[in-house]
Amino acid sequence: MANKVLAAASYAEQKYFLEKEFQELPESIQEEVRIICVVMAQKLCCTFLMGFTEEGKLYFETVRQEDDFDFDEIGAELEIKRIQREKKELLRALELWYAVYFTEEGEAIKKELLEKAGKAQ
Repeated sequence: MANKVLAAASYAEQKYFLEKEFQELPESIQEEVRIICVVMAQKLCCTFLMGFTEEGKLYFETVRQEDDFDFDEIGAELEIKRIQREKKELLRALELWYAVYFTEEGEAIKKELLEKAGKAQ
């Protein structure tokens, strides 16, 4: 299983994209993800991606234009660290949501909880 892109925003194209398989996220979470991607793309003048690694960890990626020699990689890294600090709870919740809905372990946990709920009734 490879990395999965959650969302991306492009400064050059002025576009935002949310991967279809993540449309089930609550609207408020989708809006926060959109704001993060768009603001970071604007601030850094790049394409900004959020996604999940094979292990289910959230990652951020900046993609700059080939001819953009002024891109500030250190500044971009500092901005990402700021987002990780300020949005710690949101990012943790996204990783948990991903683990439950997109990993084998999450499927097993869901199945077990549904079975327990069925027996409790």
